[in-house]
Amino acid sequence: MLQYKRILLKLSGEALAGTDGYGINADMLRRYAEEIKEAKDMGAEIALVIGGGNIFRGMSEAASNMDRVQADYMGMLATVINAIAFQDALESVGVYTRLQTAIKMEQIAEPFIRRRAIRHLEKGRVVIFGAGTGNPYFTTDTAASLRAIEIEADVIVKGTRVDGVYDSDPEKNPDAEFFPSISYIDVIRKNLRVMDMTAITLCRENVLPIVVMNMNEKGNFTRLLSGEHVGTLVKGETN
Repeated sequence: MLQYKRILLKLSGEALAGTDGYGINADMLRRYAEEIKEAKDMGAEIALVIGGGNIFRGMSEAASNMDRVQADYMGMLATVINAIAFQDALESVGVYTRLQTAIKMEQIAEPFIRRRAIRHLEKGRVVIFGAGTGNPYFTTDTAASLRAIEIEADVIVKGTRVDGVYDSDPEKNPDAEFFPSISYIDVIRKNLRVMDMTAITLCRENVLPIVVMNMNEKGNFTRLLSGEHVGTLVKGETN
């Protein structure tokens, strides 16, 4: 029996870049697609939100002299590019998908319709949500939280390149403290970089758990769904 049946998986755009630092790395894309296929074959219903930082980030130095709204719309379009690439990678390993976007672009994607998205999941399709929330000033973390709540997901899984949540950056501080579990309020109080505060608040208000884990370690995603403790669980209270 799966620990979580319906999952919203949030990946950063940088994750798709792999060691290249920017753009889309075909090997990383295929590895993630194969991980998702394994989880789907176990019976999981999976939706995806992918960032766009590997192509363009609205808060980046490149956008510093741009109008914030224009820059954020460029970032939304970057997420759609990543979503199309991920859709192709998933279908190349035999996974049926649907891409829905918050900004209408009918030639390449369906508009986001909540009931249709849920129906796709029930039919065994992986649903990819592109273009964030469709609004400037909101991150893809917030989009992931919003979509997870709308599709009644059991959990948000945030795939990162570290093992979970630490009190400081473990890649810079070898003595960083790891949290096996932590409450929403402690994430906010400690100002931990789990997701942005709007996303955390949405999850807290809707009692939606978050698991932060290393998506680059093969098998982590399926181990989590099988009931193993993987990464850090963010929830209402910690034991």
